[in-house]
Amino acid sequence: GIQEKAVFGDLDDPSNKLRDVLFYHRAIRAYWSGYTERCYYYSEKYMSISWQEVRFMKVQMEFYHGLNSLDILKKKLRGFSSVKCKEALRTSISVMRNAAIHSDWNYANKLCLLVAEQQSLSCDHLNAIKLYDASIKSARKSGFIHEQGLACEKAGFYYKRYGAVHKALDYFKQARECYEEWGSSMKVDFIQNELNNVNVQILLDNELAR
Repeated sequence: GIQEKAVFGDLDDPSNKLRDVLFYHRAIRAYWSGYTERCYYYSEKYMSISWQEVRFMKVQMEFYHGLNSLDILKKKLRGFSSVKCKEALRTSISVMRNAAIHSDWNYANKLCLLVAEQQSLSCDHLNAIKLYDASIKSARKSGFIHEQGLACEKAGFYYKRYGAVHKALDYFKQARECYEEWGSSMKVDFIQNELNNVNVQILLDNELAR
């Protein structure tokens, strides 16, 4: 709107150096808020901008763009090309693998999480669970509490999809602890809702087993 233009200038102007920062932060905020379509829109906007001057932001965006593309594939959202999403995922993994070579501390956990999610789509159970745990361990070692929580959350959803509710419960509890330490009440509430759902499922399963 008018107020946005007054602050950030013309977002269609290629010479506007503020628009990449705006698109970057909007994409990441949309991802953490669970707005998959919005994240895709802004990450694509950001990716269309020349990025050589801010390589760190480019690598970070590749991580979120890859995760978001995975979410689109898992949800089978209409209006999105599965071919394009799979290509975005492959690119994201390639970028993260190269980044991890130069800085294992910063990117190993991200690479493990992306590949874990990829393997979960391929139903490669053994590799998926190993990589989820590797991502959690790496994020903890690096002190990335929010990404540790994210890896726990993704592992929880993976186990929930396959009916391993007790394992899902364990990972969701770990995710909640991480998000509490991170200070995100939004993510704590989101995970608590999942914990409530899993606990109800466990109670139902116990009743049926009697």
